[in-house]
Amino acid sequence: MKKATFPLLIIMLLFWGIKSTYADKGRQYYEEAGQILWEINTEEKVIALTFDDGPHRKYTAEILDVLKNHNANATFFVVGANAEKNPDLLIRMYNEGHEIANHTFTHNRNMRSSELIMEIRKTHETIQAITGHQTTLFRPVEGLYTDELVEAVTKEGYKLVMWSWHLDTLDWKNPGVKKIVNFVLDGAKEGNVVLFHDGGGNRQQTVEALKTILPELKKEGYKFVSISELMKIQGAEHQEKQISNDK
Repeated sequence: MKKATFPLLIIMLLFWGIKSTYADKGRQYYEEAGQILWEINTEEKVIALTFDDGPHRKYTAEILDVLKNHNANATFFVVGANAEKNPDLLIRMYNEGHEIANHTFTHNRNMRSSELIMEIRKTHETIQAITGHQTTLFRPVEGLYTDELVEAVTKEGYKLVMWSWHLDTLDWKNPGVKKIVNFVLDGAKEGNVVLFHDGGGNRQQTVEALKTILPELKKEGYKFVSISELMKIQGAEHQEKQISNDK
């Protein structure tokens, strides 16, 4: 009886027309279509640090201090409502060479596509009003997306950005500074995208972990780049490969 419960539930959900929170098309499809980025294949020693859910008055400022101390660039996926409350931090991000990207306005994971697009537009307008900068990068809340969401966001002119699955630090769980440090240093590879959080709660462990992670990765020869810079490297290498294949 227990074995039949889960399949029966799926059939019932399909019958009732309840939509899944996941996409039917896989990662390979969206990577080849150029609609979603997880990481890039490259031999160049580059890595992209990304931060979600800020800006936060205390922790974002401290993270910016650490990044500045190590001449490291990062990409901040900001929540519009938080950006609106902390315009000075957004200006500082932009002036210090970091990339600012879109992470909805309210960080609500339960939105219809039409509501999501409205939030993306509102956050876009907030970022532009504060910095004069326009972004075309978007990360969905908690990394959840459907085929419908991807289509709607792509039509809006945005590229979805995820992260290297093995480099989700889970720092929002406060697992301990040492665990965050070891997780990143043990898993980091060329072309990876690392997921951190600078907002949404106490991020002191993230701040402290970065103080060790950044110098160690620099010792290994890594350069910290924005998502847009990572995409440029991907495009250049793809073009070189095509030219080589045509010869």
